[in-house]
Amino acid sequence: MAKELAAQAKEAFVDDDFDVAVDLYSKAIDLDPNCADFFADRAQAYIKLENFTEAVADAKKAIELDPSLTKAYLRKGTACMKLEEYRTAKTALEKGASIAPNESKFKKLIDECDLRISEEEKDLVQQPVKLDQTPPVPAEPSKPKFRHEYYQRPEEVVVTVFAKGIQKQNVNIDFGEQILSVVIDVPGEEAYHLQPRLFGKIVPEKCRYEVMSTKIEIRLAKAEIITWAALEHGKGPAVLPKPNVSTEVSMRPAYPSSKRVKDWDKLEAEVKKQEKDEKLEGDAALNKFFREIYSNADEDMRRAMSKSFVESNGTVLSTDWKEVGAKKIESTPPDGMELKKWEI
Repeated sequence: MAKELAAQAKEAFVDDDFDVAVDLYSKAIDLDPNCADFFADRAQAYIKLENFTEAVADAKKAIELDPSLTKAYLRKGTACMKLEEYRTAKTALEKGASIAPNESKFKKLIDECDLRISEEEKDLVQQPVKLDQTPPVPAEPSKPKFRHEYYQRPEEVVVTVFAKGIQKQNVNIDFGEQILSVVIDVPGEEAYHLQPRLFGKIVPEKCRYEVMSTKIEIRLAKAEIITWAALEHGKGPAVLPKPNVSTEVSMRPAYPSSKRVKDWDKLEAEVKKQEKDEKLEGDAALNKFFREIYSNADEDMRRAMSKSFVESNGTVLSTDWKEVGAKKIESTPPDGMELKKWEI
């Protein structure tokens, strides 16, 4: 019966009825969940429907069931390329090419991945962005079955899926360059999928998760120290974390200090001059002042500024990489101020 449904799905695919093909492949999978071909073929139908995250998940499942199935690697690579996950795509395509070295499609797609990766590296210089703060924002639930939320720190995003009593063996979580795939599949129940294309890129090997009695906590390691405007891609501009993301300085507003700039009165005077000259007020003048410093800095100075700013919780802004790169920068509030922990 499962093979008959798969045959009908192939006919629908040939007729460009991709929704029907997906539905028929899904019914075939329900009857035979261990058939790698069904998952690989449904992945192809998903690609035609431009449901690329679902295609990646199906191709990954097909590879788990049959690591020698070359079309699964091809479809995972194709879907990842559509999602601009070129390094992940290249890894899958190279594995498929090692199994089928005479298949020309692999070489063509690998060459395209190399080209795209090269272009990304050329555009890697980070543009100055304004200082701002985005507080923890709950994400919209993908399904009524389980609710999920997220909050972030400068170096990571923490996603929580509120699912009670789920066993670890029923949870499958995969990390891509800009993809999070969460599948909760409890026998006898409808599977839960959370598969967003993330707002920013992550470092998959540094990501981790933990299945608890009432929830699943997922920690995504950011590839860049920026504040995500949302969990999903394309929902707002990225910004650098504002001072006080994880700490709060009391008494009066504190401007980031520097190992080279210790005269706070002088720094404030310069900021006020900027406000007068440019007719800017408040944070606008301060943001312009630091953007100019960052835009005129060389690579080492920018690295020093980012590292000192984040590690000191916004109280130190140094441009000396030789000093900053050799140690962890401690929080150093200005004289007359005290450092208070930020309650999350």
